[in-house]
Amino acid sequence: MSERDIDWVLVERVQRGDQRAFGLLASKYQRKIFRLLSRLIRDPAEIEDVAQEAFIRAYRALPNFRGESAFYTWLYRIAINTAKNHLVAQGRRLPPATPALDEDGQERDGEPTTSHLDTPESLLATRQVGDAVERAVARLPADLRTALMLREMEGLSYEEIAQSMGTPIGTVRSRIFRARDAVAAELRPLLDHGTEKRW
Repeated sequence: MSERDIDWVLVERVQRGDQRAFGLLASKYQRKIFRLLSRLIRDPAEIEDVAQEAFIRAYRALPNFRGESAFYTWLYRIAINTAKNHLVAQGRRLPPATPALDEDGQERDGEPTTSHLDTPESLLATRQVGDAVERAVARLPADLRTALMLREMEGLSYEEIAQSMGTPIGTVRSRIFRARDAVAAELRPLLDHGTEKRW
């Protein structure tokens, strides 16, 4: 049984009145939703509030969920919209900076793990590249940043991103291309590539 099938079984149980089934869904996706929201909102207390609001909205909307998309795609869309509504209500925009992530998309707690082959020069270069990527991602417009994050950090397919963001798949492809191009432009000077070279 696939993850999508398991989620659908739980959704059907919730729709029949089993509140514990929704607790299982919330537990399963809570960490991913927090990580998603941490890319959009800085304050941990606000992230918690927005996540809670997103889960409440999902619970209330679940009777109308028909399984046309994966449950987590549907939930991500609710979380993104809840975050946007929260920021608009606060009179704020999406933050200019995002937390540092490791290769698994998890927030780094401290310094990256180093191997015995790392030299101070290579560690500095790696850090500079990482910082440049973070700056480039932070400067992206919200729609490009969200599309790139869902693809690169969450591993969603283009179809799932299109459903999550409520946009056509061609728009998603364009946003991800433009986001990657902007990040590449930021990295070119650090990697000694001329503008005629793509990597």
